[in-house]
This record gives sequence, C-alpha cells and structure tokens, in this order.
Amino acid sequence: MPKAEKIERVAELKAGIEGSDALLLTEYRGLTVSDITELRRSLAEGGTRFAVVKNTLMQRAAADASIDELESLLEGPTAVAFIAGDPVAAAKKVVDAAKKFPTLILKGGYMDGKILSADEAKGLADLESRDVMLSKIAGLLKGEMSRAAAMFVSAQSKFLSLLEAYKEKVPDDSVPDEPEPVAEPAPVEVVAEAQPVEETSDASGSEEDAAPDAEGEE
Repeated sequence: MPKAEKIERVAELKAGIEGSDALLLTEYRGLTVSDITELRRSLAEGGTRFAVVKNTLMQRAAADASIDELESLLEGPTAVAFIAGDPVAAAKKVVDAAKKFPTLILKGGYMDGKILSADEAKGLADLESRDVMLSKIAGLLKGEMSRAAAMFVSAQSKFLSLLEAYKEKVPDDSVPDEPEPVAEPAPVEVVAEAQPVEETSDASGSEEDAAPDAEGEE
C-alpha cells in the first residue's frame, strides 16, 4: 500500500474510532466474503460499521486517538465493529453471528475509555438494550405519575369533604340578624295656651245699664 494511501487509511480509522460510542474487535478467520457481507449488513441496521482492518494501520490510528491500550487486541485477522449507537444491541448481533459462524471470535472491545476483555464484551450481549431500558423507565415514570395523580385527587376529595363538614357546623354569617324592635316614643300632650280676655271699652256703660235708675223709681 502506498504511503499516501496508508496515511489516508489511518486518518479514516482514527475518525472512525473518535466518532464511535464503542468498538468491538473480532477475529474473522475462516469467514467467507459472503459471511462478512451478511454480518456487515446486519450490523449496519443498528448504525454500526463492520470493517476488516490491517493491524498495523489500526495500531497507528489508535495511537493517534490516544488509545494505545487497543494494541493488545490487534492480533490475528481483525475486523472492527465501529458502533455509533447502542453497544448492547451491536454486541447481541455479533454474539448471534458467532453462534451462526463458529469461526468468528469476539476478542474484546473499547467503551467509555476502557478496554473490554472478551468476556466483558460478550457480557454486553446479556444486558438489556437501550430501547428496552428506556421503555421500562418510561413505564416506571408513567406509573409514578399515575400514582401521584391518584394521591392528589384523593387528597383533594378529602379536603373538600372536610370543608363541607366544617361549613355545616359553622353558622352562615352572610345572613343578617333580625333587627330588634324599636320602642315607639310616648305621645306628647299639647297644652293650648290661654287666650287673653279682651276688655270692652263700654264696661262702665254696662254697669249703668244694669243699675236701676234711682230717680225714676222715686
């Protein structure tokens, strides 16, 4: 392989390493081109790219990506699963493929800054996939929300019942009390003022008329 082509291939592998959520390294000794193509298509459905690599170029790419520990897994014919998605789902497919193709061997992997041994990489396949875990979490959250809503409705119902009971015991202050009857005032007697008696100007004349004429009687 020309030097320029090697440099380009190393750069591609480095980009694949840095752009992956996890790596699974396998030994594909004994697999036919048809077998590898089938496995590649199966993994591609979950967002994983399966590629046969040269160990020397993969070592350089790993070193450039600051993962020198990956060198311990680069022995024998190597094919790498560059996982951009759920590592558990990819591990399940690789393990299933190994059952179908006994010559396919899972050598180990790399995830979360840690090198995985062969047993640890196989252990990923025994875990629940991300979709299943998210579904369970969603179910738990839904159940908790339903219980919380039921508790709120129950507490509200109890509060309203207590409020109604309290209102029955306490008199309603909104109805005004009947006013007390007001005593009517005693009637006031009106005393008429005595009118002055008018003096007649001919009072003396009246007396003369009343007295007998002495001279006439004689």
